[in-house]
Amino acid sequence: MLTSSIAQAQLKTVDYSDGKQALQGLMATPKKSKANKPGVLILPAWMGIDANAKESAQELEKLGYHAFIADIYGVGNKPENTKQAGERAGFYKKNPLEYQKRIRLAIDELVKQGANPKELAVIGYCFGGTGAIEAARANFPVKGIVSFHGGLAKEPNEKTGLIQPKVLILHGADDPYVPESDIKNFQQEMRDAKADWQMVYYANSVHGFTHKDAGSDNSKGVAYNEKAAKRSWKAMLDFFDEIFK
Repeated sequence: MLTSSIAQAQLKTVDYSDGKQALQGLMATPKKSKANKPGVLILPAWMGIDANAKESAQELEKLGYHAFIADIYGVGNKPENTKQAGERAGFYKKNPLEYQKRIRLAIDELVKQGANPKELAVIGYCFGGTGAIEAARANFPVKGIVSFHGGLAKEPNEKTGLIQPKVLILHGADDPYVPESDIKNFQQEMRDAKADWQMVYYANSVHGFTHKDAGSDNSKGVAYNEKAAKRSWKAMLDFFDEIFK
């Protein structure tokens, strides 16, 4: 995997907007695209665009995918610490329609940058994993979504209809931030929505298991797990092989 500085140098800054709010995402365009030009939208964790999202975009680009990292918070709003991140991510969790709006704008930008509008997926990490699920709940025109250690709960007044995108949930078996009640409610939501869904649990893994900068102390509730990170990445690629035909 590339270092974040190298990955950053190979990503193109893309300016777009939500009304008066400027947004600035990052695009990775493959030198040799897959035949059907599939596109993957990446939703970052709660600190905003980070090294993990950049590295994912770069790795996907090398495999022939058009990858775009969404700017959910907007220019000037990137959190400076976890307190701010919690507040800003919390706003979008409590206002899912606002979150969905920013995700949809990023999907549109991915298409503008060259991805096939009929061959799209959304992936996300932590807060972004919740966003990927919101993309499914909104029935956005994507073939599938992948949530890496994302929150599964939804707002009580948010309604879910039938879900068309295929859903892949990659979950740390020991994640302390996702209670069993959330898991049961989410799985029932998927059944009620007649979704084509999968949920994979990774042993000895807590929240943030794909993030290399999270340390290795599971007792903190957030920690990197190399085995789970590699297995979940492979599960995502297998999923892509299924949905992008």
